[in-house]
Parts: sequence; C-alpha cells; structure tokens
Amino acid sequence: MPPSSQPADAMAGGDAPADPAVEVMDEAEFDSGEFAVRSRIIHGYKRAYRMAGSGPALLLIHGIGDSSATWRTVLPDLARDYTVIAPDLLGHGASAKPRGDYSVAGYANAMRDLLTVLDVDRVTVVGHSLGGGVAAQFAYEYPDRFERLVLVSTGGVSRTVSPLLRLAAAPGVDLMMPVLSAGPMRAGGRAVGEVLRFFGSGLGIDLEEILRVFGSLPDAESRQAIVRTLRASIDWHGQVITMLDRAYLVKDVPTLLIWGSKDAIIPVGHGYDAHRAMPGSRLEVFEDAAHFPHHTDPARFLRVLRDFLTTTDPVDYTPEKWRDILRAGRPEAEAAAI
Repeated sequence: MPPSSQPADAMAGGDAPADPAVEVMDEAEFDSGEFAVRSRIIHGYKRAYRMAGSGPALLLIHGIGDSSATWRTVLPDLARDYTVIAPDLLGHGASAKPRGDYSVAGYANAMRDLLTVLDVDRVTVVGHSLGGGVAAQFAYEYPDRFERLVLVSTGGVSRTVSPLLRLAAAPGVDLMMPVLSAGPMRAGGRAVGEVLRFFGSGLGIDLEEILRVFGSLPDAESRQAIVRTLRASIDWHGQVITMLDRAYLVKDVPTLLIWGSKDAIIPVGHGYDAHRAMPGSRLEVFEDAAHFPHHTDPARFLRVLRDFLTTTDPVDYTPEKWRDILRAGRPEAEAAAI
C-alpha cells in the first residue's frame, strides 16, 4: 500500500525511536520456575497454560501450530507489572489434542472457561495470527470479560490469505509435516531464508520460524489437530470468516493493531483494512518485521504495548450498552464496503 493511502495515525517503523535491546530468556529458563507450563482439566481435557506476575490481567493467545512459548520474548517483561496468562490452545503445545471443536468460536469459549477456572474476571486480550481471530471472537462473545483488544498480524480480517496458508489447509498436508522437522529441511530452510531476506522478502524473515512451528509437531495426533484448526478457518478460496462485519462493535474499545510491513502470511493490507473498520483503533506497522513482530523486534513491541496499556482506560460494557450498539447496527457505509 503506498504511503499516501496510509491512515494518518498509522505509525511506521521509521517514525519510532530506537528501542533498547530486550534480554530474552533461553528456552530452558523460560520453561522452568514461574514461567513453566501448568495445566487444569476442563471438560475432561488437559488445558495447558503459563501464568505469572501480578496486576491487571493480560491474556496472550498464540497462532496456529504454535504454543504459549511464542511469548518467550515478551512475557517475562510484562509479568513485572501484569498478571500474564498464556494458554496453549486445544490441539496445541501441551494441551490435549482430541477430536473436537477447533473453530475460532470454540477457542473463544475455551478462553472464557480457562479464565473462569483461574478466577480471572476481566482481561486485556492480545492475540497473534489465529490468536487474534480468537481474541476478537472472545471480545464479541463476552463483552463483559475484556478490557482492551490487541491484534498482532491477526487472521480473520479479509478473505484473502497467502498461498502458503491455503496450501497448509489442503488434503494430505499433515503427511508432509514430518518432513519439515528433518535436519536437512531445517538447514535448507535457513539457507533459503537467507536468500529471501537478501532480496527483501518477508517470507525470508519468517521461514525458519514457520518451519519451527509446523516441523515441531511431535505426532500424528498433533498434526491432525492443527489441520482441523486450519480447515475450520481457511479453505482453498481463503479465510472462511471475517471480523469486518462486526468491527463496528469495538468503536468504544481501546484497540491496538500491530503488523509487520513484510508479512507474507497475512499481508499488512489486512491491518489497514481492520484499522479503517475499527473506529479509534491504533495501528503500528513494524517496517522490518514480517508475521512475528514480537520476535523480530521485542523491544519495540513491548514499548508500543506498554504505552497502549498505560494511556487507555479499560472499556466497561454493560448489557444495556451492548444491546444499544447491536440495535443501532452497522453503519450503512461500512456495510457496503465489506
């Protein structure tokens, strides 16, 4: 999208001051002590999560094929001032992988149940990729349970997605996933990634991360759970659902959108679409990042998120207010644009 068409309040990476480096925990340290994975049994299934810190609650929801470990770059810092809850979605990480409901709505219900079990009433919801779609669905289904909305390279905005995601939802793809974890494939992926990065491709920035996500699935049960999740949201034509038809509902909600300008999985144009559809939202575009801005530049991610949290007041939807917004409906101009 050319600069002249960017919304006036969209912040590009070149406009932001340099951030100091963030010291990221190594995996062994992150997986032990206060940040270690815990679990509860809900509806008969193991639900894994990490929970640390104290203060206002933040719910961090990872993307497809990933786990709560994706937040290793930012969770320890946030836990200094907030109660941070980072679940492994059903079918992901250390959570159970049954033959069950892997829809976005099903995941939103699961977030409500986990928070209820943990005695957490209200949260600011932060979602990455698929997790952003879950975060938006959670806000829609349970307006009395959330305070702010943060969407990071989120799915569920426009119908179009990258060919890579469409391919991942194709028949038989689960049989190919073990190949991605093989040493030669990982090594080859790094080499290809370097070439793509040299030519400025966002896929080059994220290729090793993508191979990690889809190549680290330990067994057929895990792979099938991921494929079910993909097919609940994506088919060969693109994303099955879009949040744009209900974006008007967050007009009074503090909303932050974070995107990488080089995102080859869910293009940054989706971020601009969401920003236009969500009155009053903030959009931060990380110029040198792709689909994982919290990995590429965790220092800036933390600065932007912390500024948002400290300069906005939590929304408080009453049943009456929610009813009035629904009755008023979506503005005709916005409806015609979808």
